Amino acid sequence: MQDRSLLIVDDERKMAVVLQASFEEEGYSVEIAGSGEDALAKFRANPVPLVITDLKMPDMSGIEVLEAIKKLSPETEVLLMTAYASAQTAVEAMKKGAFDYVIKPFSLDEIHKKAEYVFEKKALIMKNRELESQLRDRYSLDNMIGQSGVMQEVYRMIEKVAPNDATVLILGESGTGKELVARAIHNLSPRRDNPFIAVNCAALPENLLESELFGYEKGAFTGADRRKLGHFETAGEGTIFLDEIGEITLATQVKLLRVLQSKQIMRLGGTEVIPLKARVVAATNRVLEDMIKEGTFREDLYYRINVFPISLPPLRRRSEDIPALVNHFLEKNKPGAGIEKDALEKLRMYHWPGNVRELENVIERSLIMAGDRPITIEDLPPYLRDEKTPPTLFEIPDEGINLEDVEKKLIQRAIEKAGGNKSRAAKLLGITRRKLYSMMERFGGWE
Repeated sequence: MQDRSLLIVDDERKMAVVLQASFEEEGYSVEIAGSGEDALAKFRANPVPLVITDLKMPDMSGIEVLEAIKKLSPETEVLLMTAYASAQTAVEAMKKGAFDYVIKPFSLDEIHKKAEYVFEKKALIMKNRELESQLRDRYSLDNMIGQSGVMQEVYRMIEKVAPNDATVLILGESGTGKELVARAIHNLSPRRDNPFIAVNCAALPENLLESELFGYEKGAFTGADRRKLGHFETAGEGTIFLDEIGEITLATQVKLLRVLQSKQIMRLGGTEVIPLKARVVAATNRVLEDMIKEGTFREDLYYRINVFPISLPPLRRRSEDIPALVNHFLEKNKPGAGIEKDALEKLRMYHWPGNVRELENVIERSLIMAGDRPITIEDLPPYLRDEKTPPTLFEIPDEGINLEDVEKKLIQRAIEKAGGNKSRAAKLLGITRRKLYSMMERFGGWE
């Protein structure tokens, strides 16, 4: 349960008592102090999330209270109350860490809203920290599976960029693990103890996406019955992950570009400028360069987010990682479960258009089919065990291939599939029987 306690500091006791009564009616636990020294003594005995203090007091100013509170508890927010003549001093105090200020005379509703904002933001941060704690081990770099050369390069890129604040663009097909990489970047960064906010840009219509990203004030549109903080704001000094950024409309792209350029946010229907402190990581399965040519993605936004690109390989380009991935998913879903060698070979030879996500789904389904025994070919989905499974789509790795080795392996597999029948093997390869014998002779022949 969230701690909704606060401390009010004012040498005018009447003002302090009125504020105490009004906040207690709203369900807050409130202490009052008549001086800075009294406030610090009470705070040391009972630290609270929010301190509301008058700026001008005889023994210790509100700024001195602010500085002392921040030394004792950097996460405690301090709200200043000030007369109009000293408003500029209050603005200077904000530079020293004050959360906000109110100018006397103010309404109770105004100061209640500012306090509500503090506790709402703290609740979101606490919730995200709890989730981060649960997810950190799962999404750490150590738990990313794959020892292939292309994945080693991905790990190297993550470790290089994580300590910096550079904007990262993660490129890759659906199911390759783009969010996994984004979380690894966050967890290896100095921001790891702050929120990680993931936003699927493709899952929300434009009007909802804008309000989710930037937030809105009460009355901003029909149905906006209260202020709502946007994801950029709740991310605080953490990381905001914009997944499928290629799906946002041009109108939203303009607003996003403005935020990234100015490092400032403004809620819908609001006038307050809020500094952007979060790191931005974006991802897409689209080819943004093609979208720029088509006029569906802004070139200036592309260069703003493409500071440090990381390309994730499709699973078909790292088939040597499939056995390790299979073992990982077996252990994750049913510790101690196994898979027979021929079933594993079927998985290794498949072209995986849905990438790692598809492989995980296949393992989950196959475990259900297998029950208490190891997974067999019969437990795999029909499209995987069917002899008419589409052939693997080849990708040429960065290190290149030996074409003769590929041809020889294809001939061997065709002959095996045809049960030794050369005519049928030739038909499977789409060549004549004579061509097949010619190729076999070139490779040394085998019977």
